[in-house]
Amino acid sequence: MTALKTSEIDAFIARPDPARSVVLVYGPDAGLVGERAQAIVRVSVDNTDDPFSLVRLEGDNLSANPLRLVEEANTIPLFGGRRAVWVKNLGRFNPVPAVEALLGAPSPDCRVVIEAGDLRRNAPLRTLCERAKGAAAIPCYADGERDLARLIDEEMKQAGLSIAPDARAALVPCLGGDRQASRNELRKLALYARDSGTVTLDDVLAVVADASALALDSVIDAAFAGKPADVETHFAKARAAGTAPSQIILAALRQVASLHRLALDIADGASVGIAVENARPPLHFRRKPLVEAALRAWPAPRLQQVMAQLSGALFESRRHANLAEPIAHRALIAIAQSARQRG
Repeated sequence: MTALKTSEIDAFIARPDPARSVVLVYGPDAGLVGERAQAIVRVSVDNTDDPFSLVRLEGDNLSANPLRLVEEANTIPLFGGRRAVWVKNLGRFNPVPAVEALLGAPSPDCRVVIEAGDLRRNAPLRTLCERAKGAAAIPCYADGERDLARLIDEEMKQAGLSIAPDARAALVPCLGGDRQASRNELRKLALYARDSGTVTLDDVLAVVADASALALDSVIDAAFAGKPADVETHFAKARAAGTAPSQIILAALRQVASLHRLALDIADGASVGIAVENARPPLHFRRKPLVEAALRAWPAPRLQQVMAQLSGALFESRRHANLAEPIAHRALIAIAQSARQRG
């Protein structure tokens, strides 16, 4: 099997194995798919602006002439040097026959990079590239917290900025789902704070408020506050904004952990209002009423049970990727209905 492990991906992208002439980059995070494909292409040719070195192909064009991919990969370069073929937007084009031909007789001086969407485990193209010695399959899933922390550091360093701890904590939940969208938000934030030297919590609250983050906060808050109808509305918005089902469940797990800490403070004698005011990272004023409602509905022991339920839902969503959306939806609706009964 040649499916790369997470720990191997960065090293492969920096220095692709010459023996693997075909590289499949796929996954639900379209921004990360494009970023990684571009990085591999960049190190595979001497000049990406040279049309003799880099050939860009679209799936719609290849559908009319399936052999063109093989022909382009085996074209002898006019001036020598390394070459690459970059295939994007597969559409209805089935590249499997062409990839099989390329793997059977690989070109010694050309790498073929194919971008694809979220392929099932048994998808023919994914299976072919995972099993062939001359190919590599690179999965691109939504960034986790460690990936997002590294992305924040990378963008802030490039902009010559530092970021305050509370700003970082508030920023992480607003990112994810799509790597390019996350980068765009970070660059917008860096531009906003470019003259201050340090990104503050106020900067994050003022700038990072994309549709995905707002919809994600809204659906989670609605669930724990016992508002099933609002869960339906905001869940649809979160999905339309590109938020992966697993990211929605992860956000719910983070919210459970946060609510549990606040519930313990309340159990020790703090009022609901004081606990919410002392929350870290600080809550946006629009979220405070919903979080207060959640704390009135959920005592600490019950939140521990919900955490276990959500962990199970996350596992099932990853185990059955094709059912991830209904699994996430069902989990949040169950939380909302339970909270409503307790409210």
